[in-house]
Amino acid sequence: MADITAGEHKHESSYVDSAKEKITEIFHDDGSSSSSSDSDGKGKDNKTFPVPPKIDKISWKEKPVHTLLGGGEAADIFLWRNKKRSAGILVFATIIWALFEMIEYHLLSLLCHVLILVLCVHFLWSNTLNLFYRCPQFPQVALVEDTVLQAALVLRIEINNALEVLREIASGKDLKKFLAVIAGLSIVSIAGSCCNLLTLVYICFVLLHTVPLLYERHKDKSDVCLEKAEAEFKKHFDVLKERVLSRVPSRQIKDKKLA
Repeated sequence: MADITAGEHKHESSYVDSAKEKITEIFHDDGSSSSSSDSDGKGKDNKTFPVPPKIDKISWKEKPVHTLLGGGEAADIFLWRNKKRSAGILVFATIIWALFEMIEYHLLSLLCHVLILVLCVHFLWSNTLNLFYRCPQFPQVALVEDTVLQAALVLRIEINNALEVLREIASGKDLKKFLAVIAGLSIVSIAGSCCNLLTLVYICFVLLHTVPLLYERHKDKSDVCLEKAEAEFKKHFDVLKERVLSRVPSRQIKDKKLA
């Protein structure tokens, strides 16, 4: 009996020892897996992602004049890339301005005379000239629907962009831009009181044909003058901001009071 009981105790102890070994193996595996996952997580967290290169803002002075004017055919005309075309457009604008301002020609009279000339040419083309020569049919003039819709779409987009810019300026986020727009509109109103709209448009048109070209040819000297003017404007703006604008309560202060 004693031998039997001793064998049973040995069997139970061996069974308990094997169970303990299995339990320790399970916990060891869990610990190793958790540590490996932690190390993987740390490795993932420590991954270095490529930092995008910093893009330096290019000043408008460093850009070519052709790019500042928007590029395309308009910039080519203003910079006299095609001298015959630019000169022809400028001469045509000068003739139109001279007709209305120097000769005191009226727009309604011009439209009526143009229509009379077109009707007479069409009448002679269709009736009289065909008696002597075999003339082709008078060309038909019609507006293409796609062209009109595309022009209307472009006009709508430009108007919406202008309204968005005015809304952004009126919000007061950029005080310098707001004051610059106010000063520009004041100058335009003073110029409009001295001359009519057509003369003002013609002056702007002539300036567009001369100032960019002169700036492109004398860019270095012009940049020096512009830097001096910018520094002077900044000095006056700082004085104005210190004396007047600093006393105006800002939106942030109002928001804090309301909160």
